[in-house]
Formats: sequence, C-alpha cells, structure tokens
Amino acid sequence: MKLNRIYSLVVVLTFVVNGINAQMNIPPGLDFSTYLQADYDKLNPESFANEITAADLKEYLSILASDEFQGRETGTPGNDKAADYIREKLESFGIPAAKGTDNYLQPIQFNWTAWNKTEMTFNEQSYRHGWDFIAYPGRNENLEIPYVNEILFLGYGIDTETYSDYNDVDVLGKVIAVLKDEPVTVDGKSKLTSDGTLSEWSTDWKKKVETAKAKGVKAILIIDNELQKRAGSTRNQWFGRQVTLGKQSDFNKLCSNVYISSGFAKDIFGKYYKKVIRARKKIQRKGKSIPLTIPTNFSIILDKKASTLKGNNVLGFIEGTDPELKDEIVVVSAHYDHLGMRGKDIYNGADDNGSGTSTVLEVAQSFAQAKAAGVGPRRSVLCIWLTGEEKGLLGSEYYTKLPIFPLAKTVVDINVDMVGRVDKKYEENPEYIYVIGSDRLSTELHAINEGVNDRFTELTLDYTYNAESDPNRYYYRSDHYNFAQNGIPAIFYFNGTHKDYHRTTDTVDKIQFDKMAKIGKLVFYTAWELTNRDKRIEVDVNQ
Repeated sequence: MKLNRIYSLVVVLTFVVNGINAQMNIPPGLDFSTYLQADYDKLNPESFANEITAADLKEYLSILASDEFQGRETGTPGNDKAADYIREKLESFGIPAAKGTDNYLQPIQFNWTAWNKTEMTFNEQSYRHGWDFIAYPGRNENLEIPYVNEILFLGYGIDTETYSDYNDVDVLGKVIAVLKDEPVTVDGKSKLTSDGTLSEWSTDWKKKVETAKAKGVKAILIIDNELQKRAGSTRNQWFGRQVTLGKQSDFNKLCSNVYISSGFAKDIFGKYYKKVIRARKKIQRKGKSIPLTIPTNFSIILDKKASTLKGNNVLGFIEGTDPELKDEIVVVSAHYDHLGMRGKDIYNGADDNGSGTSTVLEVAQSFAQAKAAGVGPRRSVLCIWLTGEEKGLLGSEYYTKLPIFPLAKTVVDINVDMVGRVDKKYEENPEYIYVIGSDRLSTELHAINEGVNDRFTELTLDYTYNAESDPNRYYYRSDHYNFAQNGIPAIFYFNGTHKDYHRTTDTVDKIQFDKMAKIGKLVFYTAWELTNRDKRIEVDVNQ
C-alpha cells in the first residue's frame, strides 16, 4: 500500500469517525468493527467475496455494453435482450425465480408520449412553447379549445378546510388561471401549515391539477413567474419524447394543464391585470380568495402522439436460512437500462450502468454460493435489476408501489450505480468510492459499511456527495431514493461522473475492473453483515 494512500485513508477515516461518533454518541477512537455482529470466523465470507473477480465482471460487462444490446433503452429490444441475459445468468447461478414474478421478471407498462403540435394564441398572436408556456405531454391528453372568451382567475387553485379558492364558485367546464405554490408570509412561510413549511400544494404538482379535474374544470393555466427556469430544468419532460409510469387511464385524474409565464398572463388578463395583482395581495394579507371572471380572447391546441411500452424489472431471490429472519429482505439493486440509440449512434453505457449491473450479478452469485455451502444468508437477499431509471427512476418507483415482498419487511436497499471508472479527483487513487445516503435514515447502516471496509476492503470512502448542500443532488437521482422515500434505509455506491457520462464514448475499454471488483466486495460484505446480524438495523434518523 502506498504511503500517500495510507495518509489519505487515515485522514478520510478520521474525519468520518469523528462525524459519525458525534451523531451516534460513540466514544472517540472506537473501531467501527465493534458494530459488526456476524460470526465472520465461522461463516468465512472471504471465500465467497473472493469469487467477485475482475475477469467475471469484464465478461458480463463486455456483453451487456456491446453494440448487440443497442444501449439497453427501456421499451426497446435491446433492453429486453439485457433482461434475458440477466435472467440466464441467474439460472446458471442456481438462483430460483421469486414467487410473484413472471420467470424472474416483473412486467411494467410505460406510456410513451410526444407532442405533434402545441399552440397557444392571444388575439391571433402565437406564443412560443418552452418560452411563453409549457405543456408536458406526460401530464396531458389532447385538448383543442379554438376560442376562450373568458377566463376565471382562481387565486392559488387550493381547496382545504381552512382555505379554499373554490368556495361558492361555479367552475364546471371553465378555463381557470391560478398562481403556482401557495399563500406565504413576507418571510416565505406557508399560511396553510402550522409550522410554516410549504405544503403539498407547492411541492406536488398533481395536487392542483387533480383538484381542478375533480371540480369539473376544463383546463387550468398555472402562472409561473420563473417559467424560463422551469423550462431549462425540465426540458426532457416537455421537449421530445417522454416515458412515464402507468396506464393511459391515469390521465383521467388530471385536468388539462399548462404553465404560462407572467408576461403571457398579463397579456391574457389585459386591463384586468391590476385587479389580479390586488386579489393576490388580499389573499396574502387576509387569507381570503377573490375569484375574478375576465373577458379575453385566446386559444389552446395540444395534440400529441402516444403509445405504450413494456419493460421488466429482473429479480433474483436467495431465500434466507433462518426461520425467524428469512421473511426480512435485504435488497441489492442496480439499473440495467441506458439511453439506447440516437440515429446510428449507440450509447452503450458501460459505466452507466453496465458496471452496477455486472457487480450485482457477482454479488448474487456469491450469496448463492454461500447458501449452497450451507452458511447463510440468514435473511433473504433480493437482487433487483431495474429498468426505466434513465426515464426518472421508474423501475424502482414501480417496485416500491407494487413490491413483490412487503416494504415493511425490507431492511435496506444497497444500490450500485456507476462503479467502473475514476473521476478527476481520484486519478491517482482509483481505490475509492463515493458513499451516499448511508446515514440519512440509519446510523447503524453507516457504521456497518465503515466497519466492513475497515476490516476487508480498505477503500477510501468519500462522503462529498452525501452532503445536504450538494448541488448535484445525487441522493435524489438513483433508484435507492424510492426506497428511502418509503422509510427504508439505503446506501448508494457511486464513482462520480466523467467526460464520457451519457455519451457514446462510455465504453468497456475505459472500465477499471480491478477497482470495480473491490467495490463489489464492499457491496457483498455490507450486505453479508446486514443479512446475518441478529437484529435488523433501525431507522433512527429523522428526515
């Protein structure tokens, strides 16, 4: 081991130990191995961890990230071919299909939508989609209103017991305009909640849209004074094609909805714009809604093409051996989809996320070998290869909504997404990994990962991207997040981005397989401890 690496490791571990000790009230200097409970001398996990090899990982990844799989985009033959390959490997490992699956597969239906035409006019002047207004194809059905002669300004479009914009107002069949978010104080605190935090009327876009639909509104225009910011951050949702989860019938719950700029709203309201401003101020000041019926002259055309796609999560299940613990599930996950093809260009996604896909295959095989040898695991291990991650974490969203095994019995999600490359920060030290989320819900999970790393793998564990202030928000951008949202502790292993991220140049020849194998062993050891300890880890961190 190089001296500079020893120094880096000591510095990082000292920093992390001090931080976690403060959170957990652990006496200074206590070895994290104290938190390891599995009988390592008796069970000998090293022999199974050592089956995770660079050669095997290279074999799997060279196939999964080959041109034959055409970038593995959700809903394409290449994605189906990848699912079949994973299933074949599970069969070869002797891992049976879990009950509740279709021969290892959890089928999912997706909606594929894109606009043929989006048009809004006022006084026969056309306004620009993506600049003056935004309509999301995944949130709308077709709509054509050639002439709107009046519009109803309805405050914030909120309906609660304590505050409602809908009280004693006839909205049936009408087009309404509402402000985004909710009434707040001068210092930005919500007037709807007891503690001042913003309510779901601000944080969940569906709330206003579904309420409008239930009230019989024909279309709802949501005034957004930061429309350009919205346009930039959600471009992939309104421009080009979009893939969403569920059936076409889901649109029946949604009122036709369009976000419009404050400038466009001012044009539509005309001379009544000042009355709208006064109405908004009165809501803020007195908490009383003042609906306004405003004569106008505009049109809306939303015309889209839509179809359904089918995809699959792939599940491999190693049943636990302890009768009292086997109903508890340790999940190890990775998404196997990528970006597919754009014309003749293939986005092979070797690192993203062929690396995680291959790593979880090796972890599954090691657990299968341990069970065949009669040494565990005590709890059950569910390895999931998820589709639709690149479309918005859809495969994990689907699984957590319709789980094969109860979420109440799910102990943890260990998620592996991009572990085959080295970022600029660690060009001189490839034996590292960014750890995200380990302490967000369970301090025990954090300590266990530290403990097995101290004992077995000695990687540099970097928590940069775990910070709440991380502008990249990686904690929210991979499949573990859907488990965490359901109160399940989650840990996410990630090597950081690189110049080939989401490019056709993310290819197998750039993968560092020795580094990848070592991370695979860390994943295995962490899962091993979680499956074999006497008591499941606790959720002891409030979010």
